[in-house]
Amino acid sequence: MYFGVDYYPEHWVYPYAGSPEEPESGWKRDVELMVAAGVNIVRLGEFSWGLCEPEEGKFQFDWLQRAMDLMGNAGIEVILGTPTAAPPIWLAKKYPEILPVDEHGSTRHEGTRRACCINSNAYWEASQRIVRAMACALGRHPKLIAWQIDNGLGGHLSEFSFNDHTRRDWHAWLKSKYETIDRLNDQLGNRHWGQVVTEWEHVPMPRRAPTLHNPALKLDWMRFSSDTILAFVKMQADLLHELSPGRPVTSNLRALTRRFDHFDVASVLDFVSVDNNATIKSKCSEMACELDMMRSLKKTDIRTPDGDNGFWVIEQKAGHVNWQEVNSLVRPQVVRMFTYQVISRGASGVLFFQWRQPRIGSEKFYGAVLPHNGRKDSRSYQEISQIGDELKLLAPALKGTSIVADVCILYSHDNEWAMQQPMQPNKHFCLRDHIQLFYNGLHHRNVPVDFARPTEDLSKYKLVIAPSLHLMAGGEADLLKLYVQNGGTLVGTFNTGLVDEHHIAPDCGYPHDLTDVFGLEVLEFDPLPPGEENHLSFKGAFPTSHLHTARMWCDIIETKGCQVLATYAKDFYAGRPAMTMNTFGLGKAIYIGTMSQQHFYDDLTVWLRQQCNLQPLLKVPDTVEVSMRQKENTRIYFLLNHQNSPVRVQLYKPMHDFLTGGTVSGNYDLPPHGVLVLDEHPKQ
Repeated sequence: MYFGVDYYPEHWVYPYAGSPEEPESGWKRDVELMVAAGVNIVRLGEFSWGLCEPEEGKFQFDWLQRAMDLMGNAGIEVILGTPTAAPPIWLAKKYPEILPVDEHGSTRHEGTRRACCINSNAYWEASQRIVRAMACALGRHPKLIAWQIDNGLGGHLSEFSFNDHTRRDWHAWLKSKYETIDRLNDQLGNRHWGQVVTEWEHVPMPRRAPTLHNPALKLDWMRFSSDTILAFVKMQADLLHELSPGRPVTSNLRALTRRFDHFDVASVLDFVSVDNNATIKSKCSEMACELDMMRSLKKTDIRTPDGDNGFWVIEQKAGHVNWQEVNSLVRPQVVRMFTYQVISRGASGVLFFQWRQPRIGSEKFYGAVLPHNGRKDSRSYQEISQIGDELKLLAPALKGTSIVADVCILYSHDNEWAMQQPMQPNKHFCLRDHIQLFYNGLHHRNVPVDFARPTEDLSKYKLVIAPSLHLMAGGEADLLKLYVQNGGTLVGTFNTGLVDEHHIAPDCGYPHDLTDVFGLEVLEFDPLPPGEENHLSFKGAFPTSHLHTARMWCDIIETKGCQVLATYAKDFYAGRPAMTMNTFGLGKAIYIGTMSQQHFYDDLTVWLRQQCNLQPLLKVPDTVEVSMRQKENTRIYFLLNHQNSPVRVQLYKPMHDFLTGGTVSGNYDLPPHGVLVLDEHPKQ
């Protein structure tokens, strides 16, 4: 398993370290401390463009070669980052057209990272040049095992730019998609407000205007901007595969928060890598949800440097961050606990950001493995060294293991982008919050979860949850029907099928193309303001631990053969269905026409486990997070205590404790922020 750090050797030369006689001498001590901590990989170079190409066409990679050699001599391997996220100032001065223009028409100026417009010819060509030069100079280094493309794609609201080159590419993209002006006008619904166009060049970019742009136009703009980022990543991936053969490529992605299609980008990467913000304010279920989302981006054709499964966490926070209003210290053992959380959810490589707090720049007080003074007795270094020692014991058993889930939650970027447009039925509704409610219910009962787009093969899952697929393409509906017809259980919700892929509302009833599978039609929907609630009355065997509310949104449902599981308790639709179940083919389709509080989704999980024969990983207290990685002969369980107090767990049979080498059984007190890693060998 790869265990490493993100290192910036350019920060640690004279006058910030070393001496006038040996300006790079500080690197040697850094490498010694890395080896002592169990580090076997470093990431280098991703913000070094201005140092590698100080003048146009004049390259200086010798310093980076020396850093790589030093690592290699100590047995540390290297992943190199292409430096295109931080264009040098000379590039913007010589080619000012690379600077991004925002929707207000204002230029964002040079002097920071991401000061670029990807559609700019000058920036694109300069990016090709530096990637090609870096790959030619360093791409066959014996210790180079992988490449990271760019850094923080789409960060700092850089997904969109409104430059002249962007307009050119936008019109070319539209022309390729729609082929004729008439088709564009029809599918975008340009008859509304009479905004029909007669020339491709007349189609506006959605810049600031007196009122709202056509939501179908804005949705296409999101798709175009995403495709631009995808093309940029693919350009670099193709170059690196050609010039640095045998080294897989990745990029550090965020948890679907950037405005591009992460599934598309993952498809042109060899393996997925993640930035993970393990801070003291994070809830364990939210962190777990993000990790499962990112792990699910690439399920096949994964090619990591050592051929293992899973994904990498290429920026695991080694301490506090520097972008909150108050950046409190991360408490002892919390970094260790969150590191085991990412490993438990499938990570086969973990690199900490960053090795040492820099003395220069805007991240001076960002948490790191080493403080400014470089003391190895610092709390952070000691804690991460402990993890390094433990992973040497654990890594052989983890090799080749993976996460196996019987449950899948559906997510698509098109759907989220559609709901990010103004003039929604309820502006307080948030898709990510809705997804989190379902995820929390499963997480609280330690049920493993995958994420998928509606277009993926869902046949291996016992249960598929589709929260608020507001935008429902016809082909997606057909695949969901096929899944249920063949014996699957589908859970759908309110705010589903209100528009198609062209952002056109259906005239055949809600949810669009799915009324038959759910056995119902939504006649109206009643969005509720914050603080206003209805209540649910349940029928049959659905378990209720609390009085469950109906909030945010209430669908008014007409049944067409489905079974009613719950009704509304008040208002003019009192007694009307709120939750239903329908048999369709060999499977079942459950519809939840409202949003409730977390207790409802916990009860829902208990009921769905019975309906779908879902088995929890282990029986433990609700406050203990359990994950499992498995391969043919081994199941490895991770038990994490996210509380500040000890939790007692009961193990019903003896199990091997990987971190101590002993055997545990019966009652075991898991300490605050404690970790227990156990294995179970199936009977032969």
